[in-house]
Amino acid sequence: MARRNISRMACLIACAWSCAAAATDDDPSIIVSDVHEFVVANDGSLTEDDTAVLRANTSAGVDEIAQRYVWYDKSVSEVAIVEAYSIDANGARHDVSPDQIRDIQEPRSAGAPTFQDAKLRAVIFPAVGVGSTVHLRFRKSQAAAVIPGQFNYYVDPGQRPVAQQTLVFDLPAGKPLYADARGYVAEPPVTANGRTRYAFTYRHDRYARIESGSVGYAQYGDRLLVTTFPDYASFAKAYRDAAADPGATDPAIRSLALSLTQNDADDRAKAKTLYDWVRHHIRYVAMFIGQSPAVPHRVTEVLANRYGDCKDHVALFGALLDAVGIRNEPALIGLGSVYTLPSVPGYGSGAINHIVTWLPDLNVYADSTAASVEFGFLPLADMDRPALLVNTGALARTPATQPLARTARLQIEVADKGEASFAYWVEDAGWSAEIERINLRLANAQRRDQIAAERLRFTNLRGAGALTTSNVDATGGPFATTLRGTLDDVVWPTGTTALPALSSLSGGIATTTRNWLAERTRTQPYLCIGGMFDEVAQIALPKTTHVAEVPADLDLTSDVFRYRSRYLFDPSSNVIQISRTLDARFGKQVCTPDDFQAALPALKKIERDTQAQIILKAAGP
Repeated sequence: MARRNISRMACLIACAWSCAAAATDDDPSIIVSDVHEFVVANDGSLTEDDTAVLRANTSAGVDEIAQRYVWYDKSVSEVAIVEAYSIDANGARHDVSPDQIRDIQEPRSAGAPTFQDAKLRAVIFPAVGVGSTVHLRFRKSQAAAVIPGQFNYYVDPGQRPVAQQTLVFDLPAGKPLYADARGYVAEPPVTANGRTRYAFTYRHDRYARIESGSVGYAQYGDRLLVTTFPDYASFAKAYRDAAADPGATDPAIRSLALSLTQNDADDRAKAKTLYDWVRHHIRYVAMFIGQSPAVPHRVTEVLANRYGDCKDHVALFGALLDAVGIRNEPALIGLGSVYTLPSVPGYGSGAINHIVTWLPDLNVYADSTAASVEFGFLPLADMDRPALLVNTGALARTPATQPLARTARLQIEVADKGEASFAYWVEDAGWSAEIERINLRLANAQRRDQIAAERLRFTNLRGAGALTTSNVDATGGPFATTLRGTLDDVVWPTGTTALPALSSLSGGIATTTRNWLAERTRTQPYLCIGGMFDEVAQIALPKTTHVAEVPADLDLTSDVFRYRSRYLFDPSSNVIQISRTLDARFGKQVCTPDDFQAALPALKKIERDTQAQIILKAAGP
């Protein structure tokens, strides 16, 4: 078997060299060949044999390939570096020495003793330059499956060109493998001696640029998920059985839940109290679900340690809710930039990798790992995506939209020499309010000064300001900030000034519209977040300044947008009032290129209006 694999590898590398030579050299690096072979036992334990060759085409590519990492969980896995060397552009071989192979702590698990088993084995290649190739073969054995008796593997290619990749899965014949393959080509399965061999090949010369705001490549591009689970219901049952915890009814859990909620009037208030306690007191250790055995720690351990991953958060929050009689159910989701699930179930970066809590009687999803999200809302990375309900095995969906409202009031008073004083008040309501509140709760005086300076600079203003806020210790509801200070050279005292017709500082309608228009054309699905904005600005000008031109009002209505702007000038007081309102309702989190094309005419008009200018001239003597 080993000799046949080696000869097969030699053939693949030879074929891949010709493919790699045909690839354009302006890509920083390329995968010349990559072969992964998995041999899976009946209990789900496995060995993985990987052999890869990468080439650096540019100096940037040197940085990409000169150091490689192998992730593993040392409590259940062993990794052996079988062979590692580089070949420079002149054909000389440089072997990796033992001191160039080292284990480092997986950064996300640092500082959490029960997660210290997550490691990265770093292989540092010597003498890598432009034109070099690095060759790495490693073998990883995993004694315990992520899910006992089962196997799944997820891969998407990233953005590096692939000349040749082969993935081989060798399983007991009685354990069929199900696949969702896009771009990966399946070979016919071969069964012999009680085992079945499945193989998939892949190659891709060049990837399109990821557009600004685009969802994850795996949502619309190439990906492969293989699994021994026939359907999502059986996948949910496996998680449910593994997560059963007799200690979830421990008296300490019940006592804590009752003491925290003793003054709450109803179930929603109780759920909010418990959610706030968990998100503020249980530190989140971001180990994505599926990287190690998919079993939460016991809730009594999580409570004692005061930290845990997403599984642990859901387990503890669920036990606290159970203690006060509030129905709840774990919900497995894919976290991040991919808003769909493959047709077959499994863990992976573009599949299931996170878990949240579903409270059916309150019609609320809750993610207590998101410390900056108020109860009743979700982080954007959890929104509008399939959710596998663990207790029932049914597929549901997290909310497509959630409320967002932003109200801004800006006052600017310009002095004779062109400098100005200003006051700026903003109230955030909805999902963004708690994010802003926690951001400023954690900010010291120096950081607040920096935030104030950034909000002026991002609006293309020069000046200084001091920031104050409403109560940063609240755990919900709207949040207000006030910025007061001075501005430099708002108006030139001689000649003509094109004064921006501001209705807010950065973060308002103008910023939001500019973000939607980050791409002038789109070919990929992209994130579209709506909301309601209400902005009013008042600019008082000195008598030495003459208002020569004020923008025209605009009313715009489309399928998605309701926009209105008004410009009022009072010549007796030399005061200009600017008001803008925008109500954007996409009805979903992810829009298509066709959606963008349909919205583009309205967006351009809104953008043009938010960039409008007031023309001022110095008054005559």
